[in-house]
Amino acid sequence: MSDTFTESRGGETGPGISRENADVGRGNARSPLLLTLLGPLQASRDGLPLPLGPLKQRLVLAVLLTRPNTPVSLEELTDAVWPDDPPRTARKNLQVYVSTLRRVLDPEDLGRLRHGPGGYVLHLGADECDTLRFEDLARRGDAEVRASAPSRAAPLYRQALALWRGEPFSDLAAHADVLRASVERQHARRLTVYEAWAEAQLETGEPAPVADTVDEMVSRHPLRERLRAAQLTALHRVGRRTEALAAYDDCRQQLSRELGLEPGAALQSAYRSLLEEVAPSRSRGGPTGSRLLPPDLTDFTGRERELEDVSVQLGREGGPPVLLTGPAGVGKTALAVHVAHHLAARYPDGVVATRLCAEDGSPRPWASVLAELARSLGRTERLPTDREEATTAWRSWLSGRRILLLLDDAPDVTVLEPLLPPSGTTAALVTSRSRLPCLESVHRTELPPLSVEEALHLLGRIVGHSRVAAEYTAATRIVTATGLLPFALRAGGNRLSVLRHMPLGQYADRLEHPLEALDELSSGGLGVRARLAGAWARLPSATRDTLQALAALPGPAFTLSTAARALGSDGRNAQRALEDLIDVGVLAPPSRPEVTAHLAAGPEAERYELPWLTLLFAREQAAAPGTGR
Repeated sequence: MSDTFTESRGGETGPGISRENADVGRGNARSPLLLTLLGPLQASRDGLPLPLGPLKQRLVLAVLLTRPNTPVSLEELTDAVWPDDPPRTARKNLQVYVSTLRRVLDPEDLGRLRHGPGGYVLHLGADECDTLRFEDLARRGDAEVRASAPSRAAPLYRQALALWRGEPFSDLAAHADVLRASVERQHARRLTVYEAWAEAQLETGEPAPVADTVDEMVSRHPLRERLRAAQLTALHRVGRRTEALAAYDDCRQQLSRELGLEPGAALQSAYRSLLEEVAPSRSRGGPTGSRLLPPDLTDFTGRERELEDVSVQLGREGGPPVLLTGPAGVGKTALAVHVAHHLAARYPDGVVATRLCAEDGSPRPWASVLAELARSLGRTERLPTDREEATTAWRSWLSGRRILLLLDDAPDVTVLEPLLPPSGTTAALVTSRSRLPCLESVHRTELPPLSVEEALHLLGRIVGHSRVAAEYTAATRIVTATGLLPFALRAGGNRLSVLRHMPLGQYADRLEHPLEALDELSSGGLGVRARLAGAWARLPSATRDTLQALAALPGPAFTLSTAARALGSDGRNAQRALEDLIDVGVLAPPSRPEVTAHLAAGPEAERYELPWLTLLFAREQAAAPGTGR
């Protein structure tokens, strides 16, 4: 089959790449074992082919190669080899296939193919498998781009692309869904690397290799705007202006006809440069993807520990999503936006934020959110309507891209899961009031209220540090009455900024009055009562009943036995009700006082405390007509 990166001109294996040049950087010594799957599955040792056996045995090897150095379970292998009706001897047959493969691939018994707790693992180095070599070269190319060195990045990308010999698993993919999904991921990754190579190559001032090879890639991905922008630029720079204009018009018409969209900013920029006869260029090492974030707060305060924790976790390539949890108004979104702005340079392919709940607090449909994210990041292909297929297509598209997704206000796992990226270069930062206990493989960071010192500093940045210093005791009462929540502090601080004549002590008196506090914490669009009402509406009815019952207690602090009496239930059921409040982020886990080494801390040593403003709102709800309380 014709292919941009297979032999096409003068024995070349890619865009201007000879087989000799494709081996640059590998050294003179050849690996004794080489497995290639970017084309028909083949194995060789010292250049001599190895027998891989019958179809089912090759399928086992192929599935292991989709995840080298990672366990593959017996169940996954069984589904791949016998997708419809596995025989009773399937497990034994798999053991025979693996044993034979072990003798072929690892005759010296070096532990290359092992069975462990998670299944079978095929251990391979980057020089022993073409897909691993491909990823290694692509990562090195990405690093050179970030270092503003396109002349070093372009050859690395070209070497990676030269490894393609045809369709991955071309002789096996039709037999197993897992292989077809792997082929889709490989093609998506190849496209990304080609685009990166084209952009780096253009920056070196040598557009001819791009102009010579881009048409075939465009024929496979005609709606890919990043690719089209490279096509226009390359054709323009080699003097083929008429072809460049025709290419833009073709893309514009296809986008309009098939997706109802106009060309994006990057493609329009290339087109304008074409019309103006100016060769376009992008800033060296600069970001190329979307930057769609809310503005960072100019008075962002504190959170040093949480900032470091989240930044470190997001800096670990291939790490799990980071989940920021905490009650309404604690500043989860503000922290997430601050981190995203701080780390944006690490994600040249895009940094995009989206809310997962509508203004009324209802969850947005996953399909709507996914379509919005895809459009924001420049993915023009339509996503499947089936949830599982759309998730697979989305994760395949994200694979290999350096993108940061900020998924704000996740209501539950159902909405969130289809949006999460695969393990790799794309990262996800999620905020949620709930701790989302059903969400697996996630790094959780609990965001507590500010410390008194941080809260006073924030209040000072809003109303003036001299005003806070002049009435320090009253300012401390104010921040304490807001529950040390940044949202409530900003609402109160903005009100004080207008009421500059009001002594801080007088305002503190108002905030400490249970019937006035929520009225005072309102300024323009910042309404604490409205924020609490939105959170209240999303709570299950049983959880709201629990809060109303606890609101009848004299104060915010209580023990388990006190809660049980208020709820009219035994200790076990009361504890479960309190744990439900903890799960949804309304109640912090109980504090336990210091006890001596010879004393055990029983349930009565644990003290719970409702946030003050939440307590006041729950009392309002309990007193409202029609509540039955």
